[in-house]
Amino acid sequence: MRVNPATGSDDLRSLIRASWNRRQLPLGTVPSDAAVPSERTGLRKRLFQRILRNFETTGGGALNRSRIRAILDESPEVEELSPEGVNEIEQELVDEAEGLGPVARLLRDPTVSDILINGPAEVWIDRFGKLEKTSVRFDDEAHVRRILRRMVATQGRRLDEAIPWVDLRLPDGSRLNAVLSPVSLRGTVVSIRRARETVYRIDELVAFGTLTAEMAELLTAAVRQRRNVVISGGAGAGKTTLLNVLSRSIPDGQRVVTIEETAELRLEHPHVVALEARPPNAEGTGGVDLRTLVRNALRMRADRIIVGEVRGAEAFEMLQAMHVGHDGSLTTIHANSPRDAIRRLESLVMMGGGELAPSTLSELISSTVHLVAQLARFADGSRRLTSLAEITFGGGEVRARDLFTYDAVHGRFQPTAAYGPFMATLNADRSERQA
Repeated sequence: MRVNPATGSDDLRSLIRASWNRRQLPLGTVPSDAAVPSERTGLRKRLFQRILRNFETTGGGALNRSRIRAILDESPEVEELSPEGVNEIEQELVDEAEGLGPVARLLRDPTVSDILINGPAEVWIDRFGKLEKTSVRFDDEAHVRRILRRMVATQGRRLDEAIPWVDLRLPDGSRLNAVLSPVSLRGTVVSIRRARETVYRIDELVAFGTLTAEMAELLTAAVRQRRNVVISGGAGAGKTTLLNVLSRSIPDGQRVVTIEETAELRLEHPHVVALEARPPNAEGTGGVDLRTLVRNALRMRADRIIVGEVRGAEAFEMLQAMHVGHDGSLTTIHANSPRDAIRRLESLVMMGGGELAPSTLSELISSTVHLVAQLARFADGSRRLTSLAEITFGGGEVRARDLFTYDAVHGRFQPTAAYGPFMATLNADRSERQA
């Protein structure tokens, strides 16, 4: 059973919320083990070949749903199918011609966050933080590559043995990464990070158990009072989700510039300018990296700069932006703790050619980064804000002082003695701004 594409955002939000804690498949979603019957697979192959021959003999044109339906109506094989069966075959053919083939229906499932294709015979999904192997299959390696070539060609990109990898954004906002052999030893490998159709609110993350109401209040106040926040965590921990959530706290009267390698952020703010990096072309020219975009953002009259993720030389530019008037900026970084996040920032700045003495760099980071929010994904698929730390400087080094920690053994969040004074400072700043 497919999810109705016309489902409203409120209905979709209710569907996801209702199923979050139960970790079970809601009604209306695509089961991960829903295999297409082999006889229908054979019929689909024959019909698709017929459609391609028709497409070639008629001189091309638009290969769309109406044209596919016209060919179906003239095909005697479908006369034995029920109307529902004909509709399903039609959708599969449309997916072959316009979408991602067999995995297109997984993209229509609102509970699926990642689709992982390990060669033509193995497709996994991430649902609520847990991996599930599906019965979805491609016909063969050529089938996977045919789908990929079409996706890549529509964006003017190249994917072949000379350039065997690609990272791009699909029309619905999902992010696709593909690697071909011989770089991949098991055939074509594709990773799709699905774009969320809804942006969570911070009270929903509290309801999910990601953080407490007190932590939510602290983060909301910190963003409003223009504290610079770094969100840290591993892959799939929920960094981008939290970044989207915190952006809701930015006042409407401010101009926000977002900078990403592949656009994933979906900020609900009235004044957002989105910048996206561009890889070099086949000749190795025309590339625009994150560092260049951060530098350019400084000239765009941005009140706040949001970098989707720092992972290279742009770290120094981001720190500079935060330090020279773009207070309240946000970014994410891959790290296992707030202390690791700070050490990684230091390493990225030095690797990027930042000619700063270690003590100067430490002072820059401590005076620029105010908070680090550490996220983690647990074995049951749940995500937790395991540490919320204030960044300070003392003894010649940067220090991360915990405001909240998460006790995984007992499953509870615990404030520290530093929480009260930090909130008092935020409240005092708010009173001064209002005055």
